[in-house]
Amino acid sequence: MTTTETLLDYFMETRRQTENICRPLEIEDYVVQPVVDVSPPKWHLGHSSWFYEEFILKPHAPDYELFDEDFAYVFNSYYEAVGKRVVRADRGNLSRPSVQQVYDYRHYVTLAVKEFFEREQSNSFLSLLEIGIHHEKQHQELLLSDIKYILGNNPLLPVYSQQFPEIKTLQANQYWIAIDEGQYEIGHNTSEFCYDNELGRHRVYLEAYQISDRLVTNWEYLEFIEAGGYQQFELWHADAWDWVCQNAIRSPLYWHKIDGKWHCYTLGGLSEVKPDAAVTHISYYEAFAYAQWKGCRLPTEFEWEASQDHFNWGARWEWTESAYLPYPGYKKAEGALGEYNGKFMVNQKVLRGGSLATPSGHTRHTYRNFFQPQLRWQFTGIRLAR
Repeated sequence: MTTTETLLDYFMETRRQTENICRPLEIEDYVVQPVVDVSPPKWHLGHSSWFYEEFILKPHAPDYELFDEDFAYVFNSYYEAVGKRVVRADRGNLSRPSVQQVYDYRHYVTLAVKEFFEREQSNSFLSLLEIGIHHEKQHQELLLSDIKYILGNNPLLPVYSQQFPEIKTLQANQYWIAIDEGQYEIGHNTSEFCYDNELGRHRVYLEAYQISDRLVTNWEYLEFIEAGGYQQFELWHADAWDWVCQNAIRSPLYWHKIDGKWHCYTLGGLSEVKPDAAVTHISYYEAFAYAQWKGCRLPTEFEWEASQDHFNWGARWEWTESAYLPYPGYKKAEGALGEYNGKFMVNQKVLRGGSLATPSGHTRHTYRNFFQPQLRWQFTGIRLAR
């Protein structure tokens, strides 16, 4: 059982880790929002503090005084039950509160949470603290992805950090793992933390299939590009083809052709595309089209989970062919926390595995990430099935 002391240590370390992610930034970087899907780093810092304030301190700590009564409006993300909020697309317009005020807010909330749990003798609120920690872990990954998009769309393509190991080299040979037909257990079934969308352990019947032991490499994806994959409409869904044409998509996100050679922007700066590295920043649309071109397909999330102990995973979020839907018996939590996962179960595709930007220990083989099919600013990749 998790003790208060252990969880508080985890909480304090998580708070430090989030701020360390922002340490390489210049002050001007904190407020940029190039597109609606990317939030400014300053907003992440505030929102991950507001979450503890809103769901732990305000309802359960009677002596807690708000740092600023306007911050709930500024840092609420999508919780309708909590009240009004700044429109998502306007987060980049928040020149105030200042970055320093946001850091002051973080430290204020951190201290208040620490003191509350040191006073509180009951363990009844530990689950709320654990959810808050894992929520902040999610925002650590979003922070890295958003920072990369912000800097990767700066004309100077500035370096974020040379210490971030973004390139994942793969072995040259590819092997197909054969999985027998039969019934398989899907979903979370331990006492360790999980999200509600992983619950509802159930059986699925799978036909026999094969799944690749590694991700698709840059070299393999370059073959698709050079073969005219982005010009062959028959490889793409109708929505995907509209997306390709309307946005003039011709390569993965962050790729640039310079003097006849492909380069890609990484958090360590611009470099030549490494052929044996895992291709990344791929949309579901592109992953599907590539699989079609190879005469293969993407695995379902159930096929992925049933076979995951036969291959290495965790370098890239892996697109699956599965729509993001509730498991049998799924029930949303009561109140605002019920908005965390359930209301997004439409028009999304499931991704499995985790990425090099995922905090250590934060993912597991039942973890269900989900994004709309055109999005590719996360560290996403491709694993084939057939």
